[in-house]
Amino acid sequence: MRRRCIRFESDTLRKFPRRRRYLIGVSGGRDSVALLHWLVDLGYRKLIVCHLDHQLRGRSSRADARFVKKLAAKYDVDLAMESADVRTLAKRNKMSIETAGRETRYKVFAKIAHKRRCGTIFLAHHADDLVETFLINLFRGSGSAGLAGMREVFHRRIDDVHLTIVRPLLDVWRDEINKYVRKHRLKFREDASNKNLTPLRNRVRQRIIPYIEKQLGRKIRMSVWRAARIAADEENWIDTQLRVPPNRDGHLNVRELRPLSVALQRRTILKWLRAQNVSEIGFEAIERVRSLLDPAAHIAKVNLAQDRHVRRRAGKLFINNL
Repeated sequence: MRRRCIRFESDTLRKFPRRRRYLIGVSGGRDSVALLHWLVDLGYRKLIVCHLDHQLRGRSSRADARFVKKLAAKYDVDLAMESADVRTLAKRNKMSIETAGRETRYKVFAKIAHKRRCGTIFLAHHADDLVETFLINLFRGSGSAGLAGMREVFHRRIDDVHLTIVRPLLDVWRDEINKYVRKHRLKFREDASNKNLTPLRNRVRQRIIPYIEKQLGRKIRMSVWRAARIAADEENWIDTQLRVPPNRDGHLNVRELRPLSVALQRRTILKWLRAQNVSEIGFEAIERVRSLLDPAAHIAKVNLAQDRHVRRRAGKLFINNL
């Protein structure tokens, strides 16, 4: 990988002309503040700053929102702010705070995209985020689709909104962002929860990766980063090979799926579940759905996360809430 300062334009950004309007997710933290400054410096003037108050940190969360509001005014860009009680949503949907926060953010982004008629959003995920995501998915037993983790450009459909997610910093490391922030004397909000070791990502970052590097006697981040990028490129190619897309009514045709190889069955089901905004899609969930393809199977319904299920009826698979 060619290491470079993030002030230089990436190949990814060349696909997104500066004259057009884009959303950008800004939490107020170091990474998103650096991304906003960089894009404005490159000439992206029609940005819409999107900020979600997760209501998790009381006064600190409200202070983050005020900071982002001032930041948008400083750069003379539009602002879209939302709030959500993520803790209550997590409890109601029986998911972790981290998962609930992530799902809520994307729903908010989709809502703003629909309202502002702007379907592309820039996010500040960087190389260290990619490494951490790869390892988390590996430990969870994800296949190569999960190991691909974050991609520079990813298309996701949320609540009938087609959202293009762009991550132009995936080849930029945290220490490079730190240098950029110091060089430009950028102010940002420090999230105290980053020091909390309860979230898995924080443990991977602060404990697991340093421990592995100490035991192996060498740095692993670059090697893991390369593996993740290779997996992402292969995942993009495999997506083009899926020959059985979901029907227009959102169903899958069982008869068309059955002759496929197991690998393509799994990929098609994974892509379908993602399109239906199903969370926590792991190997077990995909295999449960795939079991419905067996003509000798007596079951016609399997459960998914968040009280949803897949049912087979009249030669089709479709998703319902319980």
